[in-house]
Amino acid sequence: MSEELLTALCPEDGERLDVCAARVCTSRAQAARLIKEGRVTVNGAAQTKAGFELRAGDQVAVDLPPVKKTALVAQDIPIEILYEDEYLAVVNKPAGLVVHPGAGNPDGTLVNALMARLSSLSGIGGELRPGIVHRLDKDTSGLILIAKNDETHQALSAQLAGREMEKHYHAVVEGRMREDSGRIEAPIGRSAKDRKKMAIRPDGRYALTEWKVLQRDFRHGTLLDVHILTGRTHQIRVHMASIGHPVMGDPIYGHPNNAPRLMLHAYSLQFTHPGTGERMTLTAPCPFEED
Repeated sequence: MSEELLTALCPEDGERLDVCAARVCTSRAQAARLIKEGRVTVNGAAQTKAGFELRAGDQVAVDLPPVKKTALVAQDIPIEILYEDEYLAVVNKPAGLVVHPGAGNPDGTLVNALMARLSSLSGIGGELRPGIVHRLDKDTSGLILIAKNDETHQALSAQLAGREMEKHYHAVVEGRMREDSGRIEAPIGRSAKDRKKMAIRPDGRYALTEWKVLQRDFRHGTLLDVHILTGRTHQIRVHMASIGHPVMGDPIYGHPNNAPRLMLHAYSLQFTHPGTGERMTLTAPCPFEED
């Protein structure tokens, strides 16, 4: 049994079980896994289908498994901490730094650096992801939110799942955008041709991206402010490539040799502080001019 049982109320008819459960988990993927394992109940009855449709007022209970002791080691890797208090920290991740250990990256990650710099980290992210509320691709720079305890992690994850956290990126895309702003609403799923890539798929997960032009003729491309309202893997990169304007320097969806790096930077993060209730906005200046 877990150390605690976490609950969430369904706000409206028709909401998926995994979406509701994700409000008290670290992610929708974790929620789906726990549902499959029989650790999620609806009004006291076990439900093992992630897509089960709830009714408004249904009580969802999630039995989190005990936190595993991590085998990770602290490493003295330079990182820039823009904000820190007893609940959380916000880090400006450099391009090229992997967020958490995985295949091919057993150490030398942001998690290893955090273990050396912070006195505590949440554990519900799992053995290999302590403290990590959300992630960025290795070659994307910018703001990452770190939880120092499980309660904070749960509260921030709920904001993320409920789309109450606002994230903006700076992106330099290929070509000259004709319109001043736009909206891309296209589902994203794993590519059938290349399992290492994501693609626009009718059976993919809903994804919504809004963009507006900040500057044309910027480093031979167009500088955009990109607001993602969902958090799919490679969302900005896939969506921009789908309209003929891939992110410059993108080795997967564009052309890697037209920029010194992937020109994507998470520059603004807005969320409600779980401890104080204050609405916070943090920014990390666009680094492209310095590259």
